[in-house]
Amino acid sequence: MLAQRQSSRPRLLQAVIDAFRQPDLRRKLLYTFAILVIFRFVAHVPVPNVDPHQLKELFKNNELLGMLDLFSGGAMRNLSVAAMGVYPYITASIIMQLIIPIVPRLEQLAKEGEQGRNKISQYTHWLTPPLAAIQGYGQLILLQNEGVIQNVGLSGDNLLPTLAMVISMTAGTMFLVWLGELITENGIGNGVSIIIFAGIVAQLPQMIGETLLTKESALASILSSGMIAFMVLGLATVFAIVLFTEAQRRIPVQYARSLFRGGRMYRQSGSSHIPLRVNSAGMIPLIFAMSIMIFPGTIASYFQDSGNDVVRGVADFVNGLFNATGPLYWSLYFLLVVGFTFFYTMVIFQQQNLSDNLQKNGGFVPGIRPGRPTGDYLTRVLTRITWGGAIFLGVVAVLPFFAQKVVSVGTLQISSTGLLIIVGVVLDTMRQLEAQLLMRHYDGFIR
Repeated sequence: MLAQRQSSRPRLLQAVIDAFRQPDLRRKLLYTFAILVIFRFVAHVPVPNVDPHQLKELFKNNELLGMLDLFSGGAMRNLSVAAMGVYPYITASIIMQLIIPIVPRLEQLAKEGEQGRNKISQYTHWLTPPLAAIQGYGQLILLQNEGVIQNVGLSGDNLLPTLAMVISMTAGTMFLVWLGELITENGIGNGVSIIIFAGIVAQLPQMIGETLLTKESALASILSSGMIAFMVLGLATVFAIVLFTEAQRRIPVQYARSLFRGGRMYRQSGSSHIPLRVNSAGMIPLIFAMSIMIFPGTIASYFQDSGNDVVRGVADFVNGLFNATGPLYWSLYFLLVVGFTFFYTMVIFQQQNLSDNLQKNGGFVPGIRPGRPTGDYLTRVLTRITWGGAIFLGVVAVLPFFAQKVVSVGTLQISSTGLLIIVGVVLDTMRQLEAQLLMRHYDGFIR
């Protein structure tokens, strides 16, 4: 009877029930949830001297700030101590990954196994506070120019209040990084990614509610052409994200090993494959391209109040050029995403050194000579399939620009980048929970 009831339940629901029946998995899930509750409390601790009404209006009219708010989990919309989220830590991680092949000492550490990775992680943590301080000060200057906050500066009576705000925002970022690492160590999933995921999801009820309230009635809102088009576009985007995230090219590999038994040598052979993903870079190119696009405007904001007319004019021109409402901005954003997808994919591929590892373990690709020919073949295949992933990420990056031209739902501002993060984190967390369930002989989420 119990087995019949279990078999009639949906597979996903049954897997969740099985997970909560295991004491250790239940503890991990509840621990992760508790950390996320703490994160949401911190996201509502505000920085002083803020005009909430002006801040709300600014985020309604500035899409670039909306994209920044995406990575802070709504904390920037409140200008809380966690306004920068874990974004400076992500930037530091990207910088470290890019300079590892350039700096011999770091490259040597990367090859030293767990100890070397821990040392690189320590360097990443050291790099995060100065990046957070620079970004925090830039955000305060930008918001001061918009009239949201006052008394920001590094001279006179503004020095101490500014330092207090920058230090508070930097401490908030490091606190969120610490919470993410606690989730990674004691919970389920990648902690930093789950922090970002939780922030995005937490904004959905408010955005949907605002959309319904802006219409004459809830039913008219749901049945409106703009809402229907938004739902169709959202479902199509989620489908495409899952498709490209899971898509891979499997390269067949055969292994030949020699075993000595009873004084005789035996040859054993086996087969496997190398999964080369169409989108090996994940969301990293989007983040890195966005950092490049934000940087000129951030620097220009420092000089908008300059007493020199030429300097002020150049600053205004740069801000206008990198305005997130124009087609030039989005075209450049698309090209940067495509370029960084290839760059980041090749950097990670070179660090893996697959051809040498295959040769050392007696593996080879059928029809391809071991060593450098195998490396050239894998690089050639990876380059071809990465074109699909790069163009896909570029379309994901510029989709909000085209969606606003087609869909008239203005309050639902979650971007395709946010959907990419949500889907990616959900799939990764499901895989980890799947592995935990399979070790205990339960059916998981994915068959």
